[in-house]
Amino acid sequence: MLGRMMTWLAGLFGLGGGSGERQIGVVDHYFGKAGVAAINLRGSLSVGDTVHVKGHTTDFTQKVSSIQIEHASVDEAKRGDSIGIKIGRRVREHDAVYKITG
Repeated sequence: MLGRMMTWLAGLFGLGGGSGERQIGVVDHYFGKAGVAAINLRGSLSVGDTVHVKGHTTDFTQKVSSIQIEHASVDEAKRGDSIGIKIGRRVREHDAVYKITG
């Protein structure tokens, strides 16, 4: 519970899990067979960006190779979009998604 609250507060104040990171979303659902994470965006994200996914038992970084909005491929998404991205590892609902900015 405390970990989720700290993640929420960090996102609220634009702080990430490390330097050069900014929280841009939260995992809403994970589709295991497809290896896709559904994410509600709080910031912008583009193909080629690097994301850091962090949660209670999740902590990894990967480059975004594709983004889909309602099953249509897009090159970028903005705040408020619900997107799907191909993800290399299992993620869990409520995991924080950070964009590495520097």
